[in-house]
Amino acid sequence: MQVSVTFRQMDPTPALKDHATDRVEKIAKYVADLESSDASVVLSIEKYMHKADITINSRGLLIRGSEKSDDMYASIDRAIDKIERQLKRYREKVKRHKPRQADGNYRVRLNLVEGMPGADEDVGVPAISPRITNTEEFSATPMSIDEAIMQMDLLDNNFLVFLNALTSQINVVYRRKDSNFGLIEVNTNALRK
Repeated sequence: MQVSVTFRQMDPTPALKDHATDRVEKIAKYVADLESSDASVVLSIEKYMHKADITINSRGLLIRGSEKSDDMYASIDRAIDKIERQLKRYREKVKRHKPRQADGNYRVRLNLVEGMPGADEDVGVPAISPRITNTEEFSATPMSIDEAIMQMDLLDNNFLVFLNALTSQINVVYRRKDSNFGLIEVNTNALRK
């Protein structure tokens, strides 16, 4: 597993780098493919708080842990503990449920659009057309709906675009305001008519 340690707004020390690297390598036993896995550790100081952000990427599975405390070593340890719990939970779910794999991955582009809602030319406010402020491209990985919800939880995101392994269609799972989950299914057959 490749481990990179980045220091922001603080002086880099070999002791912190070694501690972070050692802790990440100890949880490598939960990662399926060590050769194609990498970990990114970002250590920073924000308003007198020591923050550790750790991201592990293993064959498309992204797991993040972030912690703040008065001590950088404690922040690293807590972030690693959080990731270890997530990896254990993920392994148990994968053992219980193995869906068939869909054919191939699809590239998906996410455009973040910014505009001025509510502009009204009648009151003298010109309408501003929406513009794309950021574009991200990623691979929609084949997975079941349960795996997509679990991946969304691991990433701590509000939505996830994925390739449904059962239907081979692009789907979106999202977190609703009532703490439940929603599913958007795209029926490409209906679009072709």
